[in-house]
Amino acid sequence: MKFGTEAQKADYLVPFATGAKLGCFGLSEPGNGSDSAAASTTATLDGDTWVLNGTKAWITNAHDAHCAIVIATTDKSKKHRGLSAFLVPTDAPGFSVGKKEDKLGIRASSTGNLIMENVRLDRSALLGSEGEGFKIAMTTLDGGRIGIAAQALGIAQASLECAIDYAQQRKAFDQPIAKLQAIQFKLADMAMRVEGARLLTHRAAAMKTNKENYTKEAAMAKLAASEAATANAHAAIQVLGGMGYVTEMPAERYYRDARITEIYEGTSEIQRLVIAGRLLKEYPA
Repeated sequence: MKFGTEAQKADYLVPFATGAKLGCFGLSEPGNGSDSAAASTTATLDGDTWVLNGTKAWITNAHDAHCAIVIATTDKSKKHRGLSAFLVPTDAPGFSVGKKEDKLGIRASSTGNLIMENVRLDRSALLGSEGEGFKIAMTTLDGGRIGIAAQALGIAQASLECAIDYAQQRKAFDQPIAKLQAIQFKLADMAMRVEGARLLTHRAAAMKTNKENYTKEAAMAKLAASEAATANAHAAIQVLGGMGYVTEMPAERYYRDARITEIYEGTSEIQRLVIAGRLLKEYPA
């Protein structure tokens, strides 16, 4: 929507938006994750054809996507300014996917490698301009971080609701454990984390809607919500005790699903670097 030509929007954006087709985003590689500029996947021009070679790793929807946006190096001498983005149909000759990863959580979506061996694409497969790949990737991550924040917020909220419901039903010492101060303190902390994360997520989303610069706010929302999800899922299991550890109750799934939210779309460490970097620009010495 932001960088595509009218023809690209007709071919890809419309079916993606309606759900008729699925896409995936190829940025990370086996040898680089947080260092997004170090793409070893290459795209070279051969006459009027781009030839792509390389592997992208940890790709969500890898086994279900009809098309991938792949970030590849078109000019190694320019480092991050030498990256470009390409629309790669997954049925293109030379394109394949690796094994489906057996994951701790988020098991409803497929994750795997995208493998390109002399994949030949028409010049029209270039998304945006040559050398604009890093900008496209960072813009995508900014928006994606709000989505991950919302996902994590849902896990944090569900963990809280699960804990409250169980604490009101489970009895110990002749009363519901919700009457115990130790349990109440856990519930209070869980609720506070949820509401703090919710406000940050809504703020980042509102800034994106208003076309303001929201890079820092998206990182804050993603960081706060993902850490809230992990902490709340952990607390929910503690409130449930043994019942939190078995699949009969949803708490163990929340625990497994929460963990990835601190890793994908940029680790918590990267979010802190993004936030600090923006702060230092806003408050120069």
